[in-house]
Amino acid sequence: MSDGFPPIDSYAFLSDTHTAALVAPDGAVEWFCVPRFDGDAVFARLLDRRVGGAFALRVDGDGSPARRYLPDTLVLQTRYAPAGGTAVGHDFLAVAAGDPAHPIRAGQVLVRRITVDSGTVRLRVRLDVRADHGAHPTGWDRPDGPDGHWRAQGTPLLLRTDLPLAADGTALHADLELTAGDTVTLLLGYDADPPAPPAATGLLADTTATWRNWSARGDYTGYGADLVRHSALVLRGLSFDRTGALLAAPTTSLPEEIGGVRNWDYRYTWHRDAALLLLALFRLGHHEEGGRYLRFLIDVCQAPAGTLHPLVGIGGETASDHERILTHLAGYAGSRPVRTGNGAAEQVQFDTYGHVLDAALAFHELTGELAADQWGSLRRHVETIARRWREPDHGVWEIRAPRQHYVNSKVMSWVCLDRGIRLAGLLGDATAPVEAWRREAAELHTEVLDRGYDSDVGAFVLAYGSTELDASLLRVPLVGFLPGDDPRMVSTIDRIQERLAIGPGLVRRYTADDGLPGEEGAFLLCCFELVSALVLARRHDAAREIFERLVGHAGPLGLYAEQLAADGTALGNYPQAFTHLALIEAALNLDGARDRDALHAWAERGGRER
Repeated sequence: MSDGFPPIDSYAFLSDTHTAALVAPDGAVEWFCVPRFDGDAVFARLLDRRVGGAFALRVDGDGSPARRYLPDTLVLQTRYAPAGGTAVGHDFLAVAAGDPAHPIRAGQVLVRRITVDSGTVRLRVRLDVRADHGAHPTGWDRPDGPDGHWRAQGTPLLLRTDLPLAADGTALHADLELTAGDTVTLLLGYDADPPAPPAATGLLADTTATWRNWSARGDYTGYGADLVRHSALVLRGLSFDRTGALLAAPTTSLPEEIGGVRNWDYRYTWHRDAALLLLALFRLGHHEEGGRYLRFLIDVCQAPAGTLHPLVGIGGETASDHERILTHLAGYAGSRPVRTGNGAAEQVQFDTYGHVLDAALAFHELTGELAADQWGSLRRHVETIARRWREPDHGVWEIRAPRQHYVNSKVMSWVCLDRGIRLAGLLGDATAPVEAWRREAAELHTEVLDRGYDSDVGAFVLAYGSTELDASLLRVPLVGFLPGDDPRMVSTIDRIQERLAIGPGLVRRYTADDGLPGEEGAFLLCCFELVSALVLARRHDAAREIFERLVGHAGPLGLYAEQLAADGTALGNYPQAFTHLALIEAALNLDGARDRDALHAWAERGGRER
């Protein structure tokens, strides 16, 4: 606990692919946004113990109940064993089977259910809704009289329950004794009228079956298969049902340093995850979701704006909202400010173009289905990079400082040109200026080797003229810019482990001055990418050792935040999609244990195993 806050990675993550809820170890839902992932947090105790609302549900006498997900689901099961009785609870956001194009359909209802197995237990419930991220306490009405549902004023929330609740100011509460065989159910609907409590049994069965059927479609049985399957489930839970977009995380302002100011809103889609997500979905057998995500990505690319924004809203909206500071929230463990919106949306990040084109090439290699009009939109962005790669940008880490010539941005600009050249050939586009692109790519490649690698440092560096390191450059061999065992890449791995490490296998992304006070923890995306880079450098034993260490750092429910402090404290927004993506990539590379990135090599073979 930190100032009364549970550890970040102790929260359970629930999803119906439309929104998410986080459940604290004591049974309180402390984060819930409606009507979708990026909406108003009506429960925000995650960010303020005093004014943030919560949906508390507690069995007296058991301060640390046993929790787990039902296998291959996002259904949380909690077993209580206080003196005098036992009970089991199930918490979930209801889902059901959809159609072939949309296999999962959101039920738009949060279900909380407890059954007493033996003896007697005392149950305490308190439901305190506070709209606009805790700014406005919300009263309750019973529009259909005493036997009807409860409606939270000014919100889309409707509650049906067989539990006798009383109103206390702006909260609903109950305190009662239950005996063996008793079951109580609370169904909190958002944007929909929830069913009556007896329907909870069917909702539990449907939700469990839907998640398990989705998981069963995955066909990976190699190294770390259980971890890969669980991470894939988390990623599916972070995918928005309406568009297929991947949410970076369902939270805002969880701190990268406890008590610090590095607190950002991650409820958006970042294009830097594009290729890795698409490759992972296809490799794990989830072709429909992979194709849907690619279509979302192409739609964003077809927008009239000339520049690709590094992040967009999960509905495909341009994420141009100015950041807003929520002064009424004290922040997780006093970490201020709490922000909504993300100013990085307006940055220029040339790496974005490389990730998008990499995803498009992988999709076409796997399916042959990239359409002419889609290629037309992508070609426009290749031409942009051919013209602009010599310009500085803000870089992949969104450093809020003057633009620089970041080496990662140059490498990913080369990826954009390389993938554009290859797509033009595969699609037979005789009008594409391929020879001009090839000249630009060759010049760019030479420049990166000349100016991006510092022989005195013995590593690729953050930016031209800098001697600072950047862990994003562990991806240099993963995107095919250099072989993994190239001496320059091997020495870069060594320097990163020497100078960016805060513990075995735990590396920061950079240590350069970024204009903000304080410092971050180890960046888990980069930690798992270190595993992949070591595999490609033919250091398989070291890679496997670090992977096993990182697995040991997962939260009690197998979930990862963005970062980790040296003492094992989880930091940053949670659960973090790209951490789970990088885990999948690392496991697949360890399984292949070759000198090529397993996912890209597999895509080039058209999805066939060697």
